[in-house]
Amino acid sequence: MKFELKDYQADAVADVLEGLDTARLLASKGKTSSLALTAPTGAGKTVMAAAIIEALFFGDDDRDVLPDPTATVLWFTSDPALNEQTRFRMMQASDRIASSRLRVIESSFAEERLRPGTVYFLNSQKLGKNALLVRGAGAGEAGEMLAAPDMRARTFWEILANTIGDESTTLYVVLDEAHVGMRRTKRQLDEKSTIVKQLVNGEAGAPAVPIVLGISATVQRFRDAMAEAAGRTNLPDVAVDPARVQESGLLKDQLILSFPAETGQFNTSLLRHAVARTVEASTLWASYHEAQSSTGTPVLPLLVVQMPNTPTAEQLLEAVAAILAEWPELIADNIAHVFGEHSALQVGPHEIAYVAPQDVEESSHIRVLLAKDAVSTGWDCPRAEVLMSFRPASDDTHITQLLGRMVRTPLARRISGDDRLNAVECILPLFDRAAAERVVLALTSPDSEEKLPITVEFETAPFGRNKSVEADVWKVFDQLPSQTVPRRGGRPVSRFTAFAAALARDGLRPRAHGEASAKLVDLLRGKAVQYEEALRAQVDDVLQVDVEVVVAEIASSGTETREVLGVVADDSAIEAEYRNARRILTPQIAAAYADVLEDEYQDGYYEAHLRTAALARVEGVAADLDAEAERLFADWDAEHRVAIKSLSDERRAVYAALRELAGSPIRVDIQRPQVRIEPIANLEGEAIERAPRHLLADNEGNFPIGSLLGWERAVLAAELDRCVAWYRNPSRASTDALSIAYRDAGGSWRRLCPDFVFFEKVQGAIRPSIVDPHGVHLADALPKLRGLADYAENFAADFHRIEAVAEVGGVMKVLDLTDAQVRVAVRDADDVTTLYASAAAY
Repeated sequence: MKFELKDYQADAVADVLEGLDTARLLASKGKTSSLALTAPTGAGKTVMAAAIIEALFFGDDDRDVLPDPTATVLWFTSDPALNEQTRFRMMQASDRIASSRLRVIESSFAEERLRPGTVYFLNSQKLGKNALLVRGAGAGEAGEMLAAPDMRARTFWEILANTIGDESTTLYVVLDEAHVGMRRTKRQLDEKSTIVKQLVNGEAGAPAVPIVLGISATVQRFRDAMAEAAGRTNLPDVAVDPARVQESGLLKDQLILSFPAETGQFNTSLLRHAVARTVEASTLWASYHEAQSSTGTPVLPLLVVQMPNTPTAEQLLEAVAAILAEWPELIADNIAHVFGEHSALQVGPHEIAYVAPQDVEESSHIRVLLAKDAVSTGWDCPRAEVLMSFRPASDDTHITQLLGRMVRTPLARRISGDDRLNAVECILPLFDRAAAERVVLALTSPDSEEKLPITVEFETAPFGRNKSVEADVWKVFDQLPSQTVPRRGGRPVSRFTAFAAALARDGLRPRAHGEASAKLVDLLRGKAVQYEEALRAQVDDVLQVDVEVVVAEIASSGTETREVLGVVADDSAIEAEYRNARRILTPQIAAAYADVLEDEYQDGYYEAHLRTAALARVEGVAADLDAEAERLFADWDAEHRVAIKSLSDERRAVYAALRELAGSPIRVDIQRPQVRIEPIANLEGEAIERAPRHLLADNEGNFPIGSLLGWERAVLAAELDRCVAWYRNPSRASTDALSIAYRDAGGSWRRLCPDFVFFEKVQGAIRPSIVDPHGVHLADALPKLRGLADYAENFAADFHRIEAVAEVGGVMKVLDLTDAQVRVAVRDADDVTTLYASAAAY
């Protein structure tokens, strides 16, 4: 893969591959099965699918997945544009899935069967009742032959049957946007089935497809349809946790929904507002690009204007005129459309070009996009920053898909400190207040399948740094210890060599890559001496291949004798063992070690590969190599920490990701926030209360506290009497959040962001305190408390207080985690309520 998978993506890929392995076993026994991959909109489902397909075709050493030489993938959607975008994304994501392996099934397709090692793309229109593909590739409208004379006319259903019946082929059918086509419309109620169900369950002589993988953010319809299929085994779903997607930085942090009071008319004042917000976003992105000294093109934000299904000529002209008037730098060439007409529109004196939805992102000259339904499905454009919609929407799935187009981050990472670059605004004048409440519930409810893992806000405002906060507070803030959350993935050796490559690329240690390899090769040379006797035994073992010989006595009614013969390994056997060594030691270090050995032996290449293979098999060598890589990583990271902190956001993110691959939490620096977007009014339009002395504030030095719950407000009220400043710690994973790593009940690493950091003057010096109010009724209360206790064990000296607060029996109670005895009690506790009940009053 060209893209490094996010941790949740890597986990999902591994789980899907495991499920497909079970499905393949069932298929070998003539049984059908289905599997669903469900992930929130914006989670990178196509990238995950590319990794899955790459592993099927070529194997995956990191996940111990062997290639399936029989694998054939049929990728099915309702939209040819979506297929084209998926093809392009797969070529972007994988360096092994070449374009020749990604084939679109056209109406003239007439091959006998689908071939292994290929992804075929098909859309539902080509399987319609009157479509050429289901009537036979050789038949034209009047029955004339379209195929070559020696090619028999065949339908797609025949091609599918031939593929499924071929023992050298395992067919994997992937239903992209799997919620589509699973529910019949009123017109279809009397029909036999939907096209998707015909494909899955069999049609016109084709049997049911053996393996179905459904991919969608909303897969309930897919699950229901698979449950109805006779005899199909439904394997456990692979579900991506929305919280992990949000933490990854792939999605915006905030979705700001505006529901103006005026509805039911085409209101150019709202459109002018949307244009102004897009211009503002353009200025912010340009400034960010310049501040980061970035190369290439800065992010060029896009305004999406969703028009009614049948906009009048007057409406179109009014819209284009308003856009050009509000944004004088634009010309008509900067506006495009994705209407179903697929041709240029003449709007008054302006010609508005058509652009295919999948090409919008790369067409950077387009700054305004006019759309209808094409916005809601089959379209991906992370630079879309503002949506202006002049049409109603009532279906929850449609609404989610629509808004999901808008929530992807343009740089595939969170922007440090400035919430304005981590937010997107959707202006929806045709939603009334009641509809707004229903939509927000659908988007934010933990129990909703349509949940988007981002914060949904209404009327908001930006809050910058509070000018009344003294400089010493910010200096203390800069020293707050935050922690990485370990994630599954990297081998220590691969992690260290990638770290070395990054240092070399950034000029911080120009020869780091070669130096890293040399140090690890030196360790292996030392291990070869240390384990000399074991190495010699492994060399002999590699050189001898044991072959079991079975001799059957024909005259003795099946009597057998067995013996094992030792055969000298040939070059192929040695190379097979060397490939295994590359997996154990990593390809880079195995090759570097073999290169050194090659110069020391007369039969250099053969001996080098033989001895590298043998050393990799010696018990303890791989573990020692990993331990040395961990030690070197820690030493080099400490040595270059300050220099890394001075790099651009993009480059710092590379080092942050490598640190997270450690097996345990690592201390990292927190960064100062610059601008935060907060709600200033509730859904009813009522102003939200504000409090003084927050690090970020309005011009009067106040910060909104509408998001605080009852016990959080009680804590803030108590602490405001003693602090000189305070910080509402972001609950999301960001560089300006104080993060604490903890293990959940299942043993997985999670992130705790304590609610408050207060700054007090203690004997003339500014000292920080963590105060974290938390409900005792929550399932994660005790694991989080233990994580906070472990954090206090390491960093108590950096704080004046580290306190956990909870309401028990109507009384606020506090646990002082700087006290060693309290930490012991927390670790030994079985019930969090009992623990707090015995604590002191807050």
